[in-house]
Amino acid sequence: MRWLVTGAGGMLGRDLQVALAEAQELDVYAATRADLDITDLAAVRDAALGADVVLNAAAWTDVDGAEAAEESATAVNGDAVRVLAETAGKRLISVSTDYVFDGAATAPIPEGTPHAPINAYGRGKAAGERAVLAGGGYVVRTAWLYGEHGPNFVRTMLRLAADRDTLDVVDDQQGSPTWSLALARQLVALGRAAVAGRAEPGAYHGTAAGSTTWFGLARAVFEEAGLDPARVRPTTSDKFVRPARRPAYSVLGHDRWAGTGVGPLPDWRAMLTEAMPSLSER
Repeated sequence: MRWLVTGAGGMLGRDLQVALAEAQELDVYAATRADLDITDLAAVRDAALGADVVLNAAAWTDVDGAEAAEESATAVNGDAVRVLAETAGKRLISVSTDYVFDGAATAPIPEGTPHAPINAYGRGKAAGERAVLAGGGYVVRTAWLYGEHGPNFVRTMLRLAADRDTLDVVDDQQGSPTWSLALARQLVALGRAAVAGRAEPGAYHGTAAGSTTWFGLARAVFEEAGLDPARVRPTTSDKFVRPARRPAYSVLGHDRWAGTGVGPLPDWRAMLTEAMPSLSER
């Protein structure tokens, strides 16, 4: 099969290349931003035409920056995804986010829950989702993503641990920390299942099982690194005011994986243990 990976220079995009190589999928066009500007709609059409599976990992991910530049953020997260959807249709798997929801839930959020974004980033991602779903493609929502490449919460905790005696981390937001390489492997498996006709188009949730808070995740990172977790202290979100509101609850349900032959991801804590050797500061 021929695969197109957009956003191939980012954290998830780089892990998608690893996952495709592991799966011995060798016909891959891994397009970085320099190779393919996803806002160049004609170039996006041309790149997607010959692919059997399009894995869209390109995104505007500056959540706070989107508040001041919503049109630019939506050009990437909404308009460009619409063009991919129009070109690739059911061949498209586009990565999305828990930020399309408002965070008011108190139990894992089902895949079919209506959009209710509370910030500009979420509105743009919801626009992209609507286009993908209307075109018969696949949306995979993820959350609290961390990995070897690029900045992320886990690596930030490891860096700050070397500089500070204690860290204050919010304990009033709930989510499922997810390793980007594990998600990449799941996306490749979904692509294969889609081509084989085993996975119906629609929305899926690509997050780890179980949940914790940012405080809980930070303590787990310290434990994995052999550091004293008591150095991490709980605090509340109102101590860290940011331009974009964050959902308080981002735990996603995983029911739609049943019957696809692609299993849901493992528990977040076991996942962190497996990921940690690749995450240490270099």
